[in-house]
Amino acid sequence: MGGDKICGITNSTKNVTCWRGDLSEQPNGSSQFISISSGSEFSCGVLESSNRVVCWGNSDIASTIQSEFRNETMMNIYAGGRHACGVNATGFLICRGDNTNGQLDVPSNLSYEYFGLALGINHTCGIRRVNRTVVCWGGNGVFSSNVTEGYFFESVSAGLDFTCGLTTNNFSVVCWGPGWTSKMVPQGAALPLPMILPGPCVRSNCSCGIYPQSQSLCFGNGNICRPCDFSILAPPTSLLPPPAPPPLAPSSPSKRLSRGLLAFAIVGSVGTLAGICSIIYFLWAGGCFGKKKVHNSVQPTITATSNGGQLSSSGPISRSSTLRRQGSRLMRRQRSGTSSKHADRAEEFLFTDLAAATNNFSLENKIGAGSFGVVYKGKLPDGREVAIKRGETGTRTKKFQEKEIAFDSELAFLSRLHHKHLVRLVGYCEERDERLLVYEYMKNGALFDHLHDKNNVEKSSSIINSWKMRIKIALDAARGIEYLHNYAVPPIIHRDIKSSNILIDANWIARVSDFGLSLMGPESNRDYSSMPMKAAGTVGYIDPEYYGLNVLTAKSDVYGLGVVLLELLTGKRAIFKSEENGGAPMSVVDYGVPAIMAGELNKILDKRVGTAEASEEVEAVELVAYTAMHCVHLEGRDRPTISDIVSNLERALAAFDDSHGSISSGPISFVSD
Repeated sequence: MGGDKICGITNSTKNVTCWRGDLSEQPNGSSQFISISSGSEFSCGVLESSNRVVCWGNSDIASTIQSEFRNETMMNIYAGGRHACGVNATGFLICRGDNTNGQLDVPSNLSYEYFGLALGINHTCGIRRVNRTVVCWGGNGVFSSNVTEGYFFESVSAGLDFTCGLTTNNFSVVCWGPGWTSKMVPQGAALPLPMILPGPCVRSNCSCGIYPQSQSLCFGNGNICRPCDFSILAPPTSLLPPPAPPPLAPSSPSKRLSRGLLAFAIVGSVGTLAGICSIIYFLWAGGCFGKKKVHNSVQPTITATSNGGQLSSSGPISRSSTLRRQGSRLMRRQRSGTSSKHADRAEEFLFTDLAAATNNFSLENKIGAGSFGVVYKGKLPDGREVAIKRGETGTRTKKFQEKEIAFDSELAFLSRLHHKHLVRLVGYCEERDERLLVYEYMKNGALFDHLHDKNNVEKSSSIINSWKMRIKIALDAARGIEYLHNYAVPPIIHRDIKSSNILIDANWIARVSDFGLSLMGPESNRDYSSMPMKAAGTVGYIDPEYYGLNVLTAKSDVYGLGVVLLELLTGKRAIFKSEENGGAPMSVVDYGVPAIMAGELNKILDKRVGTAEASEEVEAVELVAYTAMHCVHLEGRDRPTISDIVSNLERALAAFDDSHGSISSGPISFVSD
């Protein structure tokens, strides 16, 4: 809707139909759209076939805006007075048209930062995806953010010079802006309306989840679907449909038969060749897998600014099934054109390409550092954002040959680990003295940075300031560790579980990173028999039994995860200065465990999150606290297994989506060895 026009997309055909205004001003009747919007004298839409913008209506405005969007691949479009905005295929907000009042000057524009927009005659408002707050710009600066402070929104809509939004808290409507002049309902006050549904009640399945209040809002007749995240729906720019090829002349039956036989022969030959290659690979793998050496390496922590992936098995995984998986991964993995000893495990990059991707490893692109290298953010020629770790080239590293050992060890680990909750290795570079590893880029950085950011001072400061989100992050990390302990062949002990090694991707899925200190356990012993060695890890997270006795087991990772759980509960660092002890260093274990044992959990909970509201949610937080307490037992045999932890965290998270019954109605897992 806009001006005197009302238009809509027909569900069955995806064509546009308008039923007010000048009905002669409509797009081509056969065009199919994924998004449309009307401004004061024009309308625009995004074509389904090409994700390009087309506009109609007032010829001057429509043609100008369409021309300014001509090189953009868009996911949606919103129209205002004489301007339009939308999110492009890479998640950035693009605004075009008249900018007389600053309505195109987006104040902050990170990828997928905005998921809802409202455009007025000369202003623009958007909902920030990270915390659901609203920011407005344009309108000569008269849209004050103070009016909407403390509100979180599901959607927003604009009039000529005011905006209204549907709040997340209770689905009430608030309005603000110079054009909102109601004396009965001032700006920022809830309108005297009944609860407004955030969407229609439907009986079909919701691909992106439902609102928790759906049953009550729909009176038991269906659910309200949550809108899908743009970052999930975004079409890859490189995969847009190419122009249709010209039609071919029909072939005669004999030609079609000949081509069919030729295709059958080619496919058969390729299949036979693939089978022979697989057999050779299996024979090689069976003779070589047990002879590989294991080394230590150190990967720096990246400091840049749910269910699924879990396997099930009733017993040890056989070598034959391992080889079948290895073989299928080999056939799927992307190969470079260059022959290399690592070519079967990851994509190989040229050093010049990685230098170009990081602007010649500029300081502006540096996002982390560690004992054996520096991590840079980079953008590959195909548009992929990656994190690139470059091994040090100094004499110290060469003297001890540690760079080479670290590179080979980490490449060996990461190239065979594939799980939703582990940071994925993209590829590597090995040229002369240069050794680089390329990882997928984790847009939302490390959990440590979110928890201990000096700007994170209140509940609305960060998306992780809710118990549901914190428990979800803990569960994601636990599932990643469970994969390492129970399903990797041979199993792996991480040895450095900490909040700075839990990274969060663009969709707020947590992943375990940094396998520089990881060690393989014997394939025949899934319980990790004792392995004497020099202790390694991070102060505050390292298992005291491992540190004191130099004996490593899987329970060492459990201890580190327990410290992370206490961090999530208290908001304190693993080692922090205690005001109660005159500023003396104190561990979060010594701070949190006594209070949990005494039943005084509320005294130590992070005040930025506060106490849980519903009784089921209170019990969920308590379950996480008791799990953390058991994880940090001094003796490893008294700690739960990682599968126990996953089970408890799943129950705790389910309490936030299930208002029926009590979390204590089911079994709690604290099985120790």
